[in-house]
Amino acid sequence: MTSTQLPEITREEQVRLDEMYEAFDAADMIPLWTQIGDLMPTSPRSDSVPTLWRWSTLLPLAEQAGELVPVGRGGERRAIALANPGLGGAPYATPTLWAAIQYLGPREEAPAHRHTQTAFRFVVEGEGVWTNVEGDPVAMRRGDLLLTPGMHFHEHHNTTDRPMAWIDGLDIPLVRQIDGGFFEFGPDELATRETPATSRNERLWGHPGLTPVGAPAAKASPLMAYRWVHTDAALTAQLELEAEGYPGVVEPGHAVVRFTNPATAGDCLSTMRCEMHRLRAGTSTALTRTAGSSVWQVFEGTGVVTVGDARYEVGKGDLFCVPSWAGLAFDTESGLDAFRFSDDPVFEALGLARTAREDRA
Repeated sequence: MTSTQLPEITREEQVRLDEMYEAFDAADMIPLWTQIGDLMPTSPRSDSVPTLWRWSTLLPLAEQAGELVPVGRGGERRAIALANPGLGGAPYATPTLWAAIQYLGPREEAPAHRHTQTAFRFVVEGEGVWTNVEGDPVAMRRGDLLLTPGMHFHEHHNTTDRPMAWIDGLDIPLVRQIDGGFFEFGPDELATRETPATSRNERLWGHPGLTPVGAPAAKASPLMAYRWVHTDAALTAQLELEAEGYPGVVEPGHAVVRFTNPATAGDCLSTMRCEMHRLRAGTSTALTRTAGSSVWQVFEGTGVVTVGDARYEVGKGDLFCVPSWAGLAFDTESGLDAFRFSDDPVFEALGLARTAREDRA
């Protein structure tokens, strides 16, 4: 008998084994030795698969929903989730991340509610909608990242005669998996119909490097809006400094900014990391693997993205997901801006974070 062969068992032993396994089933027990390959793989084996959702498909479907499905109590939001084909019909982009396109018609209002789940909105095009977060009116415009931390009442209203669509990101699958979700309806009437250019939270917290000493401490980021003008300027400066021979980019031609909590310098949201990436024209990135999943949306430009064994040509508005430990690489001839959100803060808090980079020939 070699070291890889199992010892032969007698007929009597086989009968006893069968009886034991039947007893395990009856007692709602499963032995580790029959499951260890799935429970403790040598590297992450995500049920989710690389998937691309094209903006040219999503937007017309959202427009159709705008004609047929009202916004109001019950459905609450006209939001259409991205469902990863590997997750058995669940409305999740990855096992921890929920992503959707939300559509609000002309002069429509989405009523107030709040929930344990943490949320954000990212606007790839359009303007004219205000989201009121705890009664503070926050304008939504192209390129802006808008936050809704958990258990903050929030509502949306479109002040124009044009519809508007954006993407929502939430930690719904994570909260569902750990049974931590709570939901509450708010008032039917809007808390305010004011439409200021600058919200109160921006006026207090939106000054770079300056913390208001008298402001009350908050568990979540007190800044609800991260404006495109600042994001664009920061990315532009990184690539300019690289061209001048100074450090700042994560790799040649690849600038990244992370949206942070101005009160703590940590991630802007407790369970999700939000970043903006800019690739200079002619850039090819290294192949990166990360423990944890992410969803990306192309904001501007075109390129080719490799995710695991999949390879996609992507353009403005397109979304794709990156399963845990799937290789990710970009190639762009014209240049590309992309928004990324991930479950990185969760993996870091649990001591599970891991990243590997591989140069491509």
